[in-house]
Amino acid sequence: MDYKEMYLKMMRASEEAIRILIQAQQECEEMYVSAEEPELIVLRPDDEQGT
Repeated sequence: MDYKEMYLKMMRASEEAIRILIQAQQECEEMYVSAEEPELIVLRPDDEQGT
């Protein structure tokens, strides 16, 4: 068995997976900062509404 080749194959695949995850994270962050601000509605418990 060629353990060195197995190790190198695993390391290359791991590095590629990390690059893919980083790229996806960066794209999602860009989507988030580019999105419009949502309208927020504050809900109050019944006892604070004066009922």
